[in-house]
Amino acid sequence: MVNSEKTIEEKAVGEVAAKYLLDIKAIKIRPHDPYKLTAGWASPVYIDCRKVISHLNQRRMIIDMGIKLIKRDITDPIDMVAGGETAGIPYAAWISDSLSTPMLYVRKQPKGFGRMGQIEGDMPEDCHVLLVEDLATDGGSKVTFINALRNAGATVTDLFVVFFYSSFPGAEETMAKAGVKIHYLCDWWDVLAVATTDAYFSTEEVDCVREFLGDPLGWSAAHGGK
Repeated sequence: MVNSEKTIEEKAVGEVAAKYLLDIKAIKIRPHDPYKLTAGWASPVYIDCRKVISHLNQRRMIIDMGIKLIKRDITDPIDMVAGGETAGIPYAAWISDSLSTPMLYVRKQPKGFGRMGQIEGDMPEDCHVLLVEDLATDGGSKVTFINALRNAGATVTDLFVVFFYSSFPGAEETMAKAGVKIHYLCDWWDVLAVATTDAYFSTEEVDCVREFLGDPLGWSAAHGGK
């Protein structure tokens, strides 16, 4: 979803969340030394949402905005909140506490000892679980968590992330194919809007982000990504 397709409210929330992330230097731009993302894409931009755990004020505001979004956009009752290993776990804990809802966490793969569990916590069957992660690029890694929860008897229809790349293709389609809707606070379009207005980065860095967002696949392929 490009910025022009967002509602005024979504743009406002997105730009505020982006500013919090920029203020704590969770967002990096490297025009000449691209990042290689877990999904295999090359990107001049990188976000480290793990930094949020150390910044109390920004953390509280981000979680508060996330709770408002969840309550507004997810109409089905949420019985449990599940965090994906590992970055999703603290966000799931904060959201679980704010919603007064029990929490789980989901491993990337079953642990290789004991009861070989992939889901930690007590999850009754036939419960509706909200999956929480810090961010999403193309959505592929989320399917592992969704399948693990469903195989254990849960209903999973929604994913919440703080940040969505909103550039590489396939994420929303992957989630739709899995029967899951993705909800997020901000994306690179929000970052670009705030960075341009408040001069967080140089003109060269901002121009590089614009070029990347205009053709992320081409930019990735030209810089060593898939």
